[in-house]
Amino acid sequence: MHIPDGFIPLSQAGIYYVVAIALAIRAFRWVFRELPENRIMFIPMLSAAIFALQAINIPIPWGTSGHILGSAMSSIILGSPYAGVAVITLVLSVQTFIFYDGGYTAFGANLLAMGIVASFTGYYAFLFLRKLTGKLYPSIFMSAWLSIVISAITVAIILAIAGTFPLKLGIMYMGLYHAVIGVVAEGVISTMIIKFLTKVRPDVLPLSISEEVKE
Repeated sequence: MHIPDGFIPLSQAGIYYVVAIALAIRAFRWVFRELPENRIMFIPMLSAAIFALQAINIPIPWGTSGHILGSAMSSIILGSPYAGVAVITLVLSVQTFIFYDGGYTAFGANLLAMGIVASFTGYYAFLFLRKLTGKLYPSIFMSAWLSIVISAITVAIILAIAGTFPLKLGIMYMGLYHAVIGVVAEGVISTMIIKFLTKVRPDVLPLSISEEVKE
């Protein structure tokens, strides 16, 4: 899903940079001002785990592959979409500026799609679905799935605005590919990891989740 250099005009890339960096700064302010000290350590821990998971490309039909995002999962674990933004900012920074996975000029666009849009979509979808259904794990699965699909569609829209790829085809292929990845990877892995935490470290989860698990 990483957009490389040369796919977005610099004038557009600059706008994405400004928006993404502004929200990333807001996210880290939230981390240091509102996240309890005993949970701040989970920001780098989740970043390292997601960095490793994103290195595993999952083959899917049509001769392509994809990887987990982890934005929704991070947001749910730490109780805010800003947590997901902070985590993915760290992951993308290492990927982009050290391993050149995703273009330097496209960093803002990548962060906007994979970190910001995915985190906010996944977290608020989780809150809505949990309230609607009363089911914890199905809500995690569906919100994680939705986060990667909406993120992929956001990339398609960014590339269409740039004139790189037709909007209709971009949404169809990116959405379809990542709808499959969302089921076999994002949804399943996010649910499994959070379920594991409810068993071994419920204290790191938001109070509403840990109390529900105890019940």
